Amino acid sequence: MFLALREITFARGRFALMGSVVALIAILMVLLSELSVGLVNDGVSGLQRLKATSFAFQENVSKDAAFSRSIVDREAVDVWAGQQGVQEAAPFGNALINGKTDRGVDVDLALFGIELDSFLAPEVDRGTALSGARDEVVISATAAESGVDVGDTITIEQTGTTLRVVGVMPDQHTFGHVDVGYLPLRTWQEIRAGVREGDPVPDRVYDEITAVAVLGDDVDLAAGDRAAGTSSMTTEESFGASPGYTAETSTLMLIQVFLYAISALVVGAFFTVLTIQRKQEIAVMRAMGASTRYLLRDSLVQSFVLLAVSTAVGVGLGLLAGGAISATSMPFALEAAPIATATATLIVLGMIGAAVAVVRIIRVDPLTALGENR
Repeated sequence: MFLALREITFARGRFALMGSVVALIAILMVLLSELSVGLVNDGVSGLQRLKATSFAFQENVSKDAAFSRSIVDREAVDVWAGQQGVQEAAPFGNALINGKTDRGVDVDLALFGIELDSFLAPEVDRGTALSGARDEVVISATAAESGVDVGDTITIEQTGTTLRVVGVMPDQHTFGHVDVGYLPLRTWQEIRAGVREGDPVPDRVYDEITAVAVLGDDVDLAAGDRAAGTSSMTTEESFGASPGYTAETSTLMLIQVFLYAISALVVGAFFTVLTIQRKQEIAVMRAMGASTRYLLRDSLVQSFVLLAVSTAVGVGLGLLAGGAISATSMPFALEAAPIATATATLIVLGMIGAAVAVVRIIRVDPLTALGENR
């Protein structure tokens, strides 16, 4: 330990260069972690905040587009409600719309159609909850931040239907990077069917929903699907049906994997060069009786100190940069767990790379290294 710290102090420039590279990798890892969490929140936070444990979609529907393509008969709700382990089953509707408020603010909303007495009913932070009036809608806090507020009237471009904003939910509720709005199921069914105000509504419109939202523990989804003629996914599995979710998360995951591999290689390469440069010193210490275990421990402690300090600096700078970026419209989110995981992974992989490099110490022959052949 003493020799490791003494060498770091003596060769400040060399170790500062190595530490700078590790710190830059740490900054990039923090930013990627924040971006990953932000994209997940922006894509599926509306689903994450639902109490449902699973969704029953149309049978054989494409799993990556279930929310946009699924059409389920409302009778399936009663079938699912009778399944073992199901505490409650409720109809759920989903549709993306464009509109404009009476103050001229353009609005994109992912409308969630629900029954007001179901477990899907949202809580509000400002205004009032849905009371049952046909034209009411409760919006996400992020929609309110974009200029929509309680009392505004939203006119849907596709049908001309007007919705009155009565409440704002706490926190972020988004689906497919679009803010969520909750409204009565019957109103959602009319909007989805393209029914304009004043037009007659076919009876079949009120029989169709996107999915059955299920709340329960240890529910046999396969048995329920056989009984109801549906295809079920757990709520977490249904995230993949959100637009762009799978492509975004898999791309960022691949980038992170490559970054981890690069960090191990870079740190390993640094310590390989350092070990080669220290060959004479190591030989002298071996000739003086230093054990292999002592030399390995000394080198690994040196590696750990460099990695820990450099990573800490990089994480701090990454958090500062992420905080500044999150103040913009980019989907960045600061969460401790992903950042801690990324930090630990960087240090562990760096230590593995360093360990592979310092194994050379075991092979150092004191006589050869000191020039016995001369």
